[in-house]
Amino acid sequence: MDRKKAAALMLATCFAALLIGWHFLSAGAPSSLSRDYSVSEAGLLEYGITLPAYTITPGKLEENSSFSEVSFESRGAEIAAILRMPGPEIKGKIEGQNIPGIVLLPGATVTKEAEQGLARRLADMGYASITLDQRNLGGIDPQGDLQLFLQGREPEEHKMVYDALAAAMILRDRPEIARDRIIYAGESNGGRSAIIACALDKQARGVLAISTCGYGSAAAIASSAGAIDSDSARFYLSIDPESYLQDISPRPLVMIHSRNDTVIPYSLAEQTYALGREPKSLHTVGCATHGYCREMDIALKEELEKMSEAAEKG
Repeated sequence: MDRKKAAALMLATCFAALLIGWHFLSAGAPSSLSRDYSVSEAGLLEYGITLPAYTITPGKLEENSSFSEVSFESRGAEIAAILRMPGPEIKGKIEGQNIPGIVLLPGATVTKEAEQGLARRLADMGYASITLDQRNLGGIDPQGDLQLFLQGREPEEHKMVYDALAAAMILRDRPEIARDRIIYAGESNGGRSAIIACALDKQARGVLAISTCGYGSAAAIASSAGAIDSDSARFYLSIDPESYLQDISPRPLVMIHSRNDTVIPYSLAEQTYALGREPKSLHTVGCATHGYCREMDIALKEELEKMSEAAEKG
């Protein structure tokens, strides 16, 4: 266990060294990728998004909520998801309005089924959610993605963000879900994608990031004294949620993190949070785990209600 913790800490805190170590693989500027996808000179991901073709099974009631299997096409892949809706008793308490929806992105190696504990809690609070089986189950390969980018091809980490944006379009297409009350949420690496997707989706009402942090790419590039070429720098910035924090505002940025997180130290979450703009909140819990725990429920309920209320007033 000590070795695992040490490896995780190294991954989170030594991203600058990885940037410098990989930049030498650069082979020139990438060509224009496609009309609906680009990365700006500032290193910001840009996508044109439309409602994907999707299929959905009839809902199956399970205690206080129901769930359906969803499948949709996204950037050359078939993405599987679970749509979970509050049950009839909970729906009956939501007067005169459709249900708010949440795009829920699990952490690396976590399946959509394994994420249903949090999805059920969200349903109990009155929220629909669509949980994705992310590409490679949320696992990332920055070195491989860098090479794709430099070859003018679309990296997998970028496609993961598009998948989240497509899932939000599916929520907006469902008649029982309020189109103007969509929120992004994610755990660990899923939290990183959730932040980027929310920044790109100007209609979203905010983002809730659990047990996550950014990479500190801007600082690493600035301190490299030109050792990282401009195209590699654009890529590193494009996958770092810290690059997008300014575009979350004026929507809320909410982070929830444990001081006893077993993978990402609390100090790294604080560093990312400090870069965000108001309105923002950082909630601290004490559970000795990485990811969601029941101690987070009070903060979840409070912050999601605020986001929903903002939508009603907007």
